[in-house]
Amino acid sequence: MARRKNTKADDTLVDIAEVKAQAESFFETNQKYILGGIAAIAIVIGGWFAYKYLYIQPKEKEAIEQISKAQEQFEKDSFKLALTDPGSGFPGFLDIIEKYSGTKAANSANFYAGVCYLHLGQFDAAIQYLKEFDAGDEVLPISKNGALGDAYAEKGDLDQAMSYYKKAVDAGDNEVLTAYYLKKVGMLNEKQGNFAAAKKAYETIKEKYPNSPDGLGIDKFIARAGAKS
Repeated sequence: MARRKNTKADDTLVDIAEVKAQAESFFETNQKYILGGIAAIAIVIGGWFAYKYLYIQPKEKEAIEQISKAQEQFEKDSFKLALTDPGSGFPGFLDIIEKYSGTKAANSANFYAGVCYLHLGQFDAAIQYLKEFDAGDEVLPISKNGALGDAYAEKGDLDQAMSYYKKAVDAGDNEVLTAYYLKKVGMLNEKQGNFAAAKKAYETIKEKYPNSPDGLGIDKFIARAGAKS
């Protein structure tokens, strides 16, 4: 029995020695490629950090400074100026998008541009820029989808409008905005003759958001849709 154990142990030692020898041989044969691969990984990682901290962050800071004038014009409802010429040598939203691509400011500029075009009656352009906008938190997805719903509604594409209004409602739970777009779902259903669906949307506002601006006067909408359903 003891002899068997020693033989097995010897075999194991031989196997380990062989594996070690093979590994050393593989490394020696492929040393150039292995070290080259490690160096390449190091270069990629170093390049990413350099790109982030030496390029993106300074560019982001500059973009935030540059977008401020266009935001001022937007808040004044000067949508055309906000898009292209906000004044004092500052770029408009369209230039921000092009010049500072990849920054959060450029992403925000897509939303601003979309809303500007919506107010200017250029609905295809509004849809284009709103779809480019990458919404993040709870409120912005509601606003993005709601604005897209408005753009499609203005184009007369009521099915798409309804789809985006419902996406806006489902995108978050905000007392003001969710109630606002629920009401649009109801009104669009009424326009399409779907009075039972309209009544349900209005009742959801009354149940979940009774103190919102749209909830305070919702009873008359419930009564109107109920009378026709």
